[in-house]
Amino acid sequence: MNINTSWHKELKSEFSKDYFKNLERFIELEYQTKIIYPPKNLIYNALNKCDFENVKVVIIGQDPYHGEGQAHGLSFSVPSGVKIPRSLQNIFKEIKNDLNINIPESGNLERWAEQGVLLLNAVLTVEAGSPNSHKNRGWEIFTDNIIKLLATKRTNIVYMLWGNYAQKKGAIIDGENNLILKSTHPSPLSANRGGWFNQQQFSISNSYLQKHGLTAIKW
Repeated sequence: MNINTSWHKELKSEFSKDYFKNLERFIELEYQTKIIYPPKNLIYNALNKCDFENVKVVIIGQDPYHGEGQAHGLSFSVPSGVKIPRSLQNIFKEIKNDLNINIPESGNLERWAEQGVLLLNAVLTVEAGSPNSHKNRGWEIFTDNIIKLLATKRTNIVYMLWGNYAQKKGAIIDGENNLILKSTHPSPLSANRGGWFNQQQFSISNSYLQKHGLTAIKW
């Protein structure tokens, strides 16, 4: 169980539940018999890069990238040197539109995570070349409970819910004590239909954080 101390303390009751034990058995066999992403030691990278107490922003993805070398445990992010996926290109374009920040050469978002951005996929593993292949195996229960935990124990968090999937997953969040920002998904198909660009989510989120005495994110 490669999860840092702050999250392990909060989530320890999950690990003894039947659904999680079944999930662990399934995942162990998958890694033994197939090519699975991300690398096993990076499954919980989103949690390990962003302590429970430090979460300021939550960005919810669906499942990891399924191409070789892309997934490293952070939603929307790819390791340095890997071609930037089109959804992430659109995220960077919107940040440039919103904050006039130059588009980076790297798609590695670890720098966001280290500032308090929880880049959480709903499903934390995937078979190579097979999107949604680990859907309905138990990950969704686990990540729902992460969101419930934050919604119960923390306030003044910005939740960026991009697309219908993320918005359904974030339905339990209290909008009075947190900031909920909704938009279409940044994927080319959705973004080009409208509702992604010119939403100013990144400047709005920083203003909210500063209003509540927190440091803005350097997007």
